[in-house]
Amino acid sequence: MMNPIIEISNLSKQYLHSEHIAVNQLSFSIYEKEIVGIIGPNGAGKTTLISMMCGLIKPSTGSIRIYGSTYDNNEQRIRQNIGVVPQDFALYPTLTAEENLIYFGSMCGLKGKELKDKVEASLEKVGLLEFRNKKISTFSGGMKRRINLLAGLLHQPKILFLDEPTVGVDIHSKKKIIEFLKEIHQNGTNIIYTSHHLLEAEALCTRILIVDNGKILTQGSPQQLIQSISGAGNLEDVFITLTGNSLRDVL
Repeated sequence: MMNPIIEISNLSKQYLHSEHIAVNQLSFSIYEKEIVGIIGPNGAGKTTLISMMCGLIKPSTGSIRIYGSTYDNNEQRIRQNIGVVPQDFALYPTLTAEENLIYFGSMCGLKGKELKDKVEASLEKVGLLEFRNKKISTFSGGMKRRINLLAGLLHQPKILFLDEPTVGVDIHSKKKIIEFLKEIHQNGTNIIYTSHHLLEAEALCTRILIVDNGKILTQGSPQQLIQSISGAGNLEDVFITLTGNSLRDVL
């Protein structure tokens, strides 16, 4: 088997003043050419897990290795290899689409003609080139999602982390985002993402991790998971069988 690009070992997170363990002793690996979907009910630990993998929050215990490095011993090397697209828009509303991307691209070390060319090509790929000089404040939710995605990709990371990349967008924007993700994956980008859209995850991912109460309930390809549950016709059936029907509203 090929070497893992990400190694998670005994990873846990318990927030200060909380009795709840958000992520509880997780161990798993991710390999080249994967699209890994992390799915689970509200409060299952998905965002906490992906935030630790991105280096946004520190684990309580355990370790994360990305291409053999940890955030403690070689954060700069990891940052060069990963792109992060958070669920909340990380954009400046008073700047134009092009100005936002130039800013985020320059933060990743891009400059000059290379940066301008990448911004232009990226905007064209997601159907927003004609809006390059429009302020982000005038954009729809779907347009902002697409710009948010591009901001994490300009430096061409080897691994892209996405937290709910299609939440709250119209069907046309969702289609464009999914097509774009498939394209960059075919071109060599590894993708790890969280989503509540189970049919989307079923169609997109090469492997699914279903998590609940901070633990992995099961993992495998979408087809493997569907075949593992008697009578399941899709990933949604698997999800409900494993996590139950109760509502998971959280504060």
